[in-house]
Amino acid sequence: MTVLNSKVLLVEDSKFLRMANERALSKAGFQISTAADGEEALRVANDKLPDIILLDMMLPKISGTEVLKALKTNPATTNIPVIVLTSLSQMNEDKLLGAGAAAYLEKSALDLDKSSDRLALKIQAVLKGVNSKKCPS
Repeated sequence: MTVLNSKVLLVEDSKFLRMANERALSKAGFQISTAADGEEALRVANDKLPDIILLDMMLPKISGTEVLKALKTNPATTNIPVIVLTSLSQMNEDKLLGAGAAAYLEKSALDLDKSSDRLALKIQAVLKGVNSKKCPS
C-alpha cells in the first residue's frame, strides 16, 4: 500500500468540517469515506476496512471515545491506525494515545484555508510509520 491513494475514513459530525476536510484530503490523493456519527463510523469501518481513521471525539449516538474502544477491541479493525481530531484540550492526549489512538490533532491547529496540509501530512506520517513496522528494511 502506498501512502497516497490510501483509504481514509473521516468521522466528523460537523457537516462543514467533514466536507472541507474531505475535499482537501481528496485533492491530496486519498480515497475518502465519511461518517457523521459513532454508529455510522463503526459500520463504515467494518464494511470498508480503511487504511486509517480520522476520528472526532464529540459525536452523536456513540462518543468518539467509545468508537475508539470498539475499533481497538474488534479483531477486524484493531490494527487500523486512528488519528483523533478534537476540540478538547491537549490534556487528554496521553489518555487517548493510551486507549489506542496513533496520533492526536486539535481541530484549532488545522488551517482549512491551506487545504488541510497539516492533516494530510499527519496522515502520511502515521501511515509511513505503520508501513515501516510491517516491512522492516
